[in-house]
Amino acid sequence: MARAGECPSSQSEIATDRPDVTNSSLVVPAGSIQSENGVNTSRQNAGKGFDGSNSRIRFGIAPCLEVLVDVPSYVGRLTGAIDNGFTNVSPAVKWQVSGLPEPANLSVVFGVGLPTGTAAVAGDGFQPYLQFPWSYELGGGWGISGMFTSFFRPSDLASHQTSEATFVIERKVTEKLALFAEYIGDYPSRGTSTALLNVGGGYLLNRTEQLDFHLAFGLNRNSPDYIIGVGYSYRWDNVLGTATRPTLRH
Repeated sequence: MARAGECPSSQSEIATDRPDVTNSSLVVPAGSIQSENGVNTSRQNAGKGFDGSNSRIRFGIAPCLEVLVDVPSYVGRLTGAIDNGFTNVSPAVKWQVSGLPEPANLSVVFGVGLPTGTAAVAGDGFQPYLQFPWSYELGGGWGISGMFTSFFRPSDLASHQTSEATFVIERKVTEKLALFAEYIGDYPSRGTSTALLNVGGGYLLNRTEQLDFHLAFGLNRNSPDYIIGVGYSYRWDNVLGTATRPTLRH
């Protein structure tokens, strides 16, 4: 958790948009580049599959402002009839609202999925979205956060818009380890909704590196049976001056 109400600096601990679905309410420090990566395996009615590397690159271009891009991930089949292929390239802009009361943080994100992926996996056409991640520190290492996202798919004749709501309870167990429990609900304008319970955590290797893990369970018949994932994120600070790459551990 970072100090609430302030935008991060290069002295802040890394704050990632993973492993929970709820993105961080904080931006990347100005002048820093952050790479977040992971791989998942999942099971649903159609079979078992995997996806990776689920990479997001974030660049702090000014105080309280970043640009980010989700690079294509590969979705593969392990068993059953799951479609194979790549997801879209999805650039976005994220602005952290400054000057809020100290326990609270809020950001606004606007992005768009470009039609670069496999249609059977990513869908057709441009797919813009608007997103509001927030967080609130309760004290004693406890915090709550959540996110509301509206996804638009103009080319999808069956469902043009999907709303997603998340809610997270987080506990910082030690200076390096934080655990969370998260609810995720997706509600399309037409069709059936999905719901997941996601639990996991993040472990700080140092101020700019994090390992993470998560395990999600479907809460209704339309959701995946389970999703298991692990990831690694790192941040380069002061890339406009002397860039220092964190030491990678093996």
